Amino acid sequence: MNLKTRIADDMKTAMKARETARLGAIRLLMAAMKQKEVDERIELDDAGIVAVIEKMLKQRKDSISQYEAAKRQDLADAEKFEVEVLMAYMPAGLSAEEVAAIVAAAVVESGAKGPADMGKVIALVKPKVAGRADMGEVSKLVKAKLTSA
Repeated sequence: MNLKTRIADDMKTAMKARETARLGAIRLLMAAMKQKEVDERIELDDAGIVAVIEKMLKQRKDSISQYEAAKRQDLADAEKFEVEVLMAYMPAGLSAEEVAAIVAAAVVESGAKGPADMGKVIALVKPKVAGRADMGEVSKLVKAKLTSA
């Protein structure tokens, strides 16, 4: 079953179970997917859907930090729930060791000598970890690897 079908089935299940919060989060995802398809005149595949979900997760995490800074825990909790719903559709995450191994292999493959070559390494790493690791953390790891090299 592809990701789009799974999301549609989960939406129907949430409707039948009258889970309004979950249904709202899934509807937001469906709307974002449809918007992307209409804007770019394409049919999203699983990788495209994961990219949409990543963008939505980043937005939610930013909102959570802002709500918590403003002492609006009720809104932060609502965003956290949406993050949980969205994370269910993400591929299984990579462990820190797996990410480190991918970064080390990319450094060797690209022949990177220092921090100036960070773009080359990220270009090799990103397709391998897309949707399975936080790119902010990957970037920090690459930078640390290149400054120590």
